[in-house]
Amino acid sequence: MSFFATYDGSSYQLTTAGFTALVIIMIAILLIGCAIFGGKKKFSAKQLAFSAMAIALAMVTSMIKLFDMPMGGSVTLLSMLFIVLIGYWYGLGAGLTAAFAYGILQLVVDPYIISVPQMLVDYLFAFGALGLSGLFSKSKHGLIKGYIAGVLGRYFFAFLSGWIFFGMYAPEEFPNAVVYSLAYNGAYLGAEALITLIIICLPPVQKALNSVKDMANS
Repeated sequence: MSFFATYDGSSYQLTTAGFTALVIIMIAILLIGCAIFGGKKKFSAKQLAFSAMAIALAMVTSMIKLFDMPMGGSVTLLSMLFIVLIGYWYGLGAGLTAAFAYGILQLVVDPYIISVPQMLVDYLFAFGALGLSGLFSKSKHGLIKGYIAGVLGRYFFAFLSGWIFFGMYAPEEFPNAVVYSLAYNGAYLGAEALITLIIICLPPVQKALNSVKDMANS
Protein backbone atom coordinates (compact mmCIF):
# COMPACT_ATOMS: atom_id res chain seq x y z
CA MET A 1 0.00 0.00 0.00
CA SER A 2 3.05 2.29 0.07
CA PHE A 3 2.24 3.89 -3.30
CA PHE A 4 -1.26 4.95 -2.22
CA ALA A 5 -0.79 5.23 1.54
CA THR A 6 1.95 5.36 4.16
CA TYR A 7 1.84 3.91 7.67
CA ASP A 8 2.89 6.14 10.58
CA GLY A 9 2.77 3.46 13.26
CA SER A 10 -0.88 3.86 14.24
CA SER A 11 -2.82 4.65 11.06
CA TYR A 12 -2.43 4.94 7.31
CA GLN A 13 -2.07 8.32 5.59
CA LEU A 14 -3.06 8.71 1.96
CA THR A 15 -0.38 9.81 -0.49
CA THR A 16 -1.01 12.20 -3.40
CA ALA A 17 -1.50 9.17 -5.62
CA GLY A 18 -3.99 7.78 -3.12
CA PHE A 19 -6.00 11.00 -3.03
CA THR A 20 -5.99 11.22 -6.83
CA ALA A 21 -7.09 7.62 -7.25
CA LEU A 22 -10.00 8.05 -4.84
CA VAL A 23 -11.20 11.22 -6.57
CA ILE A 24 -11.10 9.46 -9.95
CA ILE A 25 -12.99 6.49 -8.50
CA MET A 26 -15.63 8.80 -7.00
CA ILE A 27 -16.22 10.57 -10.33
CA ALA A 28 -16.34 7.25 -12.17
CA ILE A 29 -18.91 5.87 -9.73
CA LEU A 30 -21.16 8.88 -10.23
CA LEU A 31 -20.92 8.68 -14.02
CA ILE A 32 -21.52 4.94 -14.11
CA GLY A 33 -24.40 5.28 -11.69
CA CYS A 34 -26.03 7.97 -13.82
CA ALA A 35 -25.60 5.81 -16.92
CA ILE A 36 -27.19 2.79 -15.23
CA PHE A 37 -29.87 4.44 -13.11
CA GLY A 38 -30.47 7.68 -14.95
CA GLY A 39 -33.43 6.43 -16.91
CA LYS A 40 -33.93 8.28 -20.15
CA LYS A 41 -30.80 9.90 -21.53
CA LYS A 42 -32.22 13.39 -21.33
CA PHE A 43 -32.48 13.02 -17.55
CA SER A 44 -28.93 11.78 -17.01
CA ALA A 45 -27.25 15.20 -17.10
CA LYS A 46 -29.83 16.65 -14.71
CA GLN A 47 -29.47 13.70 -12.35
CA LEU A 48 -25.69 14.12 -12.31
CA ALA A 49 -26.03 17.87 -11.68
CA PHE A 50 -28.53 17.49 -8.83
CA SER A 51 -26.57 14.62 -7.28
CA ALA A 52 -23.31 16.59 -7.45
CA MET A 53 -25.04 19.61 -5.91
CA ALA A 54 -26.39 17.50 -3.04
CA ILE A 55 -22.99 15.88 -2.42
CA ALA A 56 -21.35 19.31 -2.37
CA LEU A 57 -23.90 20.60 0.14
CA ALA A 58 -23.39 17.49 2.25
CA MET A 59 -19.63 18.05 2.31
CA VAL A 60 -19.99 21.71 3.27
CA THR A 61 -22.50 21.03 6.04
CA SER A 62 -20.45 18.06 7.32
CA MET A 63 -17.74 20.58 8.16
CA ILE A 64 -20.17 22.68 10.21
CA LYS A 65 -20.16 20.68 13.42
CA LEU A 66 -22.61 21.45 16.18
CA PHE A 67 -20.90 18.98 18.49
CA ASP A 68 -17.75 16.84 18.26
CA MET A 69 -17.43 13.47 19.95
CA PRO A 70 -14.11 12.73 21.69
CA MET A 71 -13.34 9.52 19.75
CA GLY A 72 -14.64 10.58 16.35
CA GLY A 73 -18.09 11.33 15.00
CA SER A 74 -20.04 14.57 15.28
CA VAL A 75 -23.44 16.21 15.05
CA THR A 76 -23.37 18.20 11.82
CA LEU A 77 -25.64 20.75 10.19
CA LEU A 78 -28.00 18.27 8.46
CA SER A 79 -25.24 16.79 6.29
CA MET A 80 -26.82 13.32 6.06
CA LEU A 81 -30.05 14.82 4.75
CA PHE A 82 -28.47 16.00 1.51
CA ILE A 83 -27.24 12.49 0.66
CA VAL A 84 -30.58 10.97 1.64
CA LEU A 85 -32.29 13.39 -0.76
CA ILE A 86 -30.58 11.78 -3.77
CA GLY A 87 -32.21 8.43 -3.05
CA TYR A 88 -35.49 10.21 -2.39
CA TRP A 89 -35.27 11.91 -5.78
CA TYR A 90 -34.01 9.08 -7.96
CA GLY A 91 -34.51 5.75 -6.20
CA LEU A 92 -32.38 3.08 -4.57
CA GLY A 93 -29.77 2.51 -7.28
CA ALA A 94 -28.93 6.17 -7.75
CA GLY A 95 -29.08 6.80 -4.01
CA LEU A 96 -26.61 4.04 -3.18
CA THR A 97 -24.30 5.14 -6.00
CA ALA A 98 -24.16 8.75 -4.82
CA ALA A 99 -23.86 7.78 -1.16
CA PHE A 100 -21.00 5.41 -1.96
CA ALA A 101 -19.24 8.20 -3.87
CA TYR A 102 -19.81 10.51 -0.91
CA GLY A 103 -18.14 7.96 1.35
CA ILE A 104 -15.08 8.05 -0.88
CA LEU A 105 -15.08 11.84 -0.77
CA GLN A 106 -15.21 11.74 3.03
CA LEU A 107 -12.25 9.38 2.91
CA VAL A 108 -10.34 11.85 0.75
CA VAL A 109 -11.13 14.86 2.95
CA ASP A 110 -10.84 13.36 6.43
CA PRO A 111 -9.21 9.91 6.37
CA TYR A 112 -8.55 7.78 9.40
CA ILE A 113 -7.43 4.32 8.31
CA ILE A 114 -6.09 1.56 10.52
CA SER A 115 -6.88 -1.30 8.12
CA VAL A 116 -8.65 -1.96 4.83
CA PRO A 117 -11.69 -3.62 6.49
CA GLN A 118 -12.06 -0.66 8.87
CA MET A 119 -11.80 1.78 5.97
CA LEU A 120 -14.51 -0.06 4.04
CA VAL A 121 -16.89 -0.22 7.01
CA ASP A 122 -16.33 3.34 8.27
CA TYR A 123 -16.41 5.13 4.94
CA LEU A 124 -17.82 3.16 2.03
CA PHE A 125 -20.43 1.04 3.80
CA ALA A 126 -21.47 3.47 6.55
CA PHE A 127 -21.91 6.51 4.31
CA GLY A 128 -23.09 4.34 1.43
CA ALA A 129 -25.98 3.09 3.58
CA LEU A 130 -27.50 6.58 3.46
CA GLY A 131 -28.59 5.65 -0.07
CA LEU A 132 -31.12 3.24 1.42
CA SER A 133 -33.45 6.23 1.38
CA GLY A 134 -34.19 5.23 -2.21
CA LEU A 135 -36.30 2.34 -0.92
CA PHE A 136 -39.01 4.87 -0.11
CA SER A 137 -38.69 7.27 -3.03
CA LYS A 138 -42.25 6.56 -4.16
CA SER A 139 -43.81 6.12 -0.71
CA LYS A 140 -46.04 8.47 1.19
CA HIS A 141 -43.84 10.42 3.59
CA GLY A 142 -40.97 8.88 1.66
CA LEU A 143 -38.36 11.39 2.76
CA ILE A 144 -39.01 10.77 6.45
CA LYS A 145 -39.01 7.00 6.00
CA GLY A 146 -35.97 7.15 3.74
CA TYR A 147 -34.05 9.36 6.15
CA ILE A 148 -34.70 6.99 9.03
CA ALA A 149 -33.67 3.99 6.89
CA GLY A 150 -30.47 5.71 5.77
CA VAL A 151 -29.47 6.77 9.27
CA LEU A 152 -30.20 3.32 10.68
CA GLY A 153 -28.04 1.83 7.92
CA ARG A 154 -25.18 4.16 8.78
CA TYR A 155 -25.68 3.46 12.47
CA PHE A 156 -25.40 -0.28 11.86
CA PHE A 157 -22.02 0.02 10.16
CA ALA A 158 -20.78 2.63 12.64
CA PHE A 159 -21.73 0.23 15.44
CA LEU A 160 -19.86 -2.62 13.75
CA SER A 161 -16.77 -0.48 13.36
CA GLY A 162 -16.88 0.72 16.96
CA TRP A 163 -17.34 -2.81 18.24
CA ILE A 164 -14.83 -4.64 16.04
CA PHE A 165 -12.09 -2.08 15.43
CA PHE A 166 -12.30 0.31 18.37
CA GLY A 167 -13.86 -1.79 21.12
CA MET A 168 -10.58 -1.88 23.02
CA TYR A 169 -11.06 1.81 23.85
CA ALA A 170 -14.38 1.23 25.65
CA PRO A 171 -14.34 2.89 29.12
CA GLU A 172 -14.51 0.62 32.14
CA GLU A 173 -17.98 1.87 33.12
CA PHE A 174 -19.44 0.11 30.08
CA PRO A 175 -20.01 -3.65 30.46
CA ASN A 176 -18.56 -4.48 27.04
CA ALA A 177 -17.61 -3.08 23.63
CA VAL A 178 -21.02 -3.85 22.14
CA VAL A 179 -22.89 -1.65 24.61
CA TYR A 180 -20.25 1.06 24.30
CA SER A 181 -20.44 1.15 20.50
CA LEU A 182 -24.25 1.15 20.52
CA ALA A 183 -24.35 4.06 22.98
CA TYR A 184 -21.46 6.05 21.53
CA ASN A 185 -22.58 5.96 17.90
CA GLY A 186 -26.22 6.26 18.81
CA ALA A 187 -25.52 9.48 20.70
CA TYR A 188 -24.28 11.62 17.81
CA LEU A 189 -26.23 9.94 14.99
CA GLY A 190 -29.43 9.98 17.03
CA ALA A 191 -29.00 13.64 17.96
CA GLU A 192 -28.49 14.73 14.36
CA ALA A 193 -31.34 12.52 13.16
CA LEU A 194 -33.74 14.00 15.73
CA ILE A 195 -32.82 17.57 14.78
CA THR A 196 -33.18 16.82 11.08
CA LEU A 197 -36.51 15.03 11.42
CA ILE A 198 -37.97 17.93 13.38
CA ILE A 199 -36.88 20.35 10.66
CA ILE A 200 -38.09 18.33 7.66
CA CYS A 201 -41.47 17.77 9.33
CA LEU A 202 -42.14 21.51 9.36
CA PRO A 203 -44.80 22.25 6.70
CA PRO A 204 -42.85 25.03 4.92
CA VAL A 205 -39.76 22.80 4.73
CA GLN A 206 -41.80 19.86 3.43
CA LYS A 207 -43.28 22.08 0.75
CA ALA A 208 -39.85 23.34 -0.30
CA LEU A 209 -38.35 19.86 -0.43
CA ASN A 210 -41.27 18.55 -2.49
CA SER A 211 -40.74 21.40 -4.94
CA VAL A 212 -37.04 20.53 -5.25
CA LYS A 213 -37.95 16.89 -5.94
CA ASP A 214 -40.32 18.01 -8.70
CA MET A 215 -37.51 20.11 -10.21
CA ALA A 216 -35.05 17.21 -9.98
CA ASN A 217 -37.41 14.91 -11.87
CA SER A 218 -39.01 17.32 -14.33
